[in-house]
Amino acid sequence: MIQPYTTSTAMTADRDWLASRHGTDATETITLDLTKFTKNTHYIDPSAGNPHGYVRSGVPVGRITASGLYGPYDPAAKDGREVLAGLIYAEAAFTPGTTKVAAALFWHGTVNASKVPGGIDPSKNVPNPAGAQIRFLPAVSA
Repeated sequence: MIQPYTTSTAMTADRDWLASRHGTDATETITLDLTKFTKNTHYIDPSAGNPHGYVRSGVPVGRITASGLYGPYDPAAKDGREVLAGLIYAEAAFTPGTTKVAAALFWHGTVNASKVPGGIDPSKNVPNPAGAQIRFLPAVSA
């Protein structure tokens, strides 16, 4: 006899990087190639206390030309990720062994550059017609 069961996990998004709500109503669904991301910088692995891992909200991504999947934005890359496609809008949960993860892409709006997980240097972001339309606010000193 098979006994089905259902579990649910609640996550609270840390969106300190988001400077306004503009663009949050028009995210796009994308697929991430988890093998391209760095543990603890871009994502948190599943653990005994948390059966699901997650890609952090706010991680900048670019579209990998060969696969059509998304990986971490890297202005020095030569595989398509050198074009900023946007930022991961909400934490994207995944289970152990997963290599492809569905996520919401925040591709236009205003972002606090100093609060982007893993960091971003907006001066290295070259505008591209296929890229994100994001205005990065500079860090504010106290």
